[in-house]
Formats: sequence, C-alpha cells, structure tokens
Amino acid sequence: RGKDRAKLISYLPQMLDSNLPFRVRELVSMGLYPYDIPPELTPDEAIEVVGLRNKKDSPVTELSGGERRRVFIAMTLQQGAGALLLDEPLANLDIRYQIELIRLLKGLRIEKGISVLMALHDINMAFLFDTVHVIKEGRLLISGNPEETITEQVLHEAFGVDVNIYRQEDGTFSFGYK
Repeated sequence: RGKDRAKLISYLPQMLDSNLPFRVRELVSMGLYPYDIPPELTPDEAIEVVGLRNKKDSPVTELSGGERRRVFIAMTLQQGAGALLLDEPLANLDIRYQIELIRLLKGLRIEKGISVLMALHDINMAFLFDTVHVIKEGRLLISGNPEETITEQVLHEAFGVDVNIYRQEDGTFSFGYK
C-alpha cells in the first residue's frame, strides 16, 4: 500500500514535473500525505533546512532549476521516512547547496539513523560519502569506502576513461585526465 510504503521510504526521482501550479509551502506540505500525526519537521522547517525560507510563498514555476530541486528535497524530507532513496539529488544545485545537502543527509544518518541511498555521477562528491557502490550496466563492480572504490583502475573499468587521482596530505584530491 502506497501510504504505508511512503512512511518507510521517501523517494526522489531524477526528473519531476516542476510546472505545477503550487507555491513552495503547498508543495512541501504534500510530503505529509502519508501521515495522520504531526511530522517531525514542519513544512516551514523543511523549507528552512534547504535554504528557501524567503521563497516559501513563491510559485514553484518562478524558481530556478536548483531552487525547484531543493523544494522537492524538502518535500522528501517532510515525509520523515526511515530511508531516503534519491536519484541524482545534487543535479541542478550550486556547489554550496550540494555540500549542504550532503552534510544534511550525513547528519540525518548519524542523528536519526536514517538510511540514505543515492545515485550520483559526480566523482568529486562521491569522496564525501562513507560508502560508495560503483555500478556499470546494472552490475555492482565494487563497494566500499571512497579510497577503495574510486581508483584509477575502477574509473577506467566503469567509465572507460584514463585518469590520474592525486591525493593530498590534507585528504583532498584532484583528477588529471589523460
């Protein structure tokens, strides 16, 4: 049953119809659909978390692509499920909001025990996660921490590219493309 499933898993697909005739707060409130009790986060709190407080009364159709994405992320968080399944949640987000979202998701995992599984194609952002699963054509190539999974050999096998990965003493890294 849909309502029961929505209480367990919040799903954010890669593409959503963002030409809906709703204001930000109305759309975020739709994340409450499966619940008969007050949510852990109010719609206004979810909007605050994604940095859109000043846009909460704006029509969704007047927002930028990144702002629309953040509205849907707030709606997903509003569901309060124990697991988040996110397909390309960083798409269309400025680097600031990408990092803020990653920190938020890590915080939810640590503080509330929420499981987070997300698909992304940005190798740079993958280094910020605890566990990375590299998949090629529906097949799991490797799973582990970023240092184990994001290697020159794995990137070549998964994507057919030749790169050098330069790791710095401070934990940062850069890529050199051959």
